[in-house]
Amino acid sequence: MSTEKEYPMTREGKLKLEQELEYLKTVKRKEVVERIKIARSFGDLSENSEYDSAKEEQAFVEGRINTIETMIRNAKIIEDDEYNPDTVTLGKTVTFVELPEGEEESYTIVGSAEADPFEGRISNDSPIAKSLLGCKVGDEVTVQTPGGEMSVRIVAVK
Repeated sequence: MSTEKEYPMTREGKLKLEQELEYLKTVKRKEVVERIKIARSFGDLSENSEYDSAKEEQAFVEGRINTIETMIRNAKIIEDDEYNPDTVTLGKTVTFVELPEGEEESYTIVGSAEADPFEGRISNDSPIAKSLLGCKVGDEVTVQTPGGEMSVRIVAVK
């Protein structure tokens, strides 16, 4: 019996995955099949870079569809934890300052499926999130980063 990995995510994250899956299945898949048909019409497939490129894209699209289907099938929706409003948990946004007098930074801690550091959404598997999970407002925490350790104080949890 194989136990598949759970993918913690917010309702919003699951919805985004469902929308991407729908797009890949209804639009992108058809576009790629059309590209393959056109490339085939160029004749000799052995030196047909258009055909090779289209087949590679097809493999990527099908792989992504499989990945998303697995993530949705094994999604574990994170509910807001209203019992611990000041505690850092999955799905919450944590604001902290680097000590001694750094800038405030805010990140939303999400499941790995939704992580997007450029949007301020970090994976619960990341070193920063692992250090902060379970901590409360006012706690001073040592965070492991690729550049070494840093100390932070949690100033807000939403």
